[in-house]
Amino acid sequence: MSKKMAIIATKGTLDMAYPPFILASTAAALGYDVQIFFTFYGLQLLRKDLSSVMISPLANPAMPMPVPMPVMVQMLPGMESMATMMMKQKLKKHGVASLEELRELCLEADVKFIACQMTVDLFEFDKSEFIENVEYGGASMFLGFAGETDICLFV
Repeated sequence: MSKKMAIIATKGTLDMAYPPFILASTAAALGYDVQIFFTFYGLQLLRKDLSSVMISPLANPAMPMPVPMPVMVQMLPGMESMATMMMKQKLKKHGVASLEELRELCLEADVKFIACQMTVDLFEFDKSEFIENVEYGGASMFLGFAGETDICLFV
């Protein structure tokens, strides 16, 4: 019987998008049965187009910046785009896979993606905005799996 891992993805920013995909793809490669439950802002990670996934230096004090930046500067228009561009360059420079590549790797490894139906309804998303191979269900559906896992993570 294989080990199981459940991940709850609640954030849709660039820095919070990597952990669920990296952990899920790694666990799947190790033979785990893996499910990710995407809820609230985490649903952004199931969109067909991930180009709008950004990172914000504001209220992110641990984010390493090339030079110290006062909070007032972090609030200026364009800083989110600049921080996103810098992070994507750093990821590419160090050979880290893109979000699209990691997501595809998860799907190829049979990681099950579950979109929270309540959140889809709440934010009035159209399912056509999301990639294929997504199941829709509620917390009870996911908890049926999560309750039997060896590892359950909230990201």
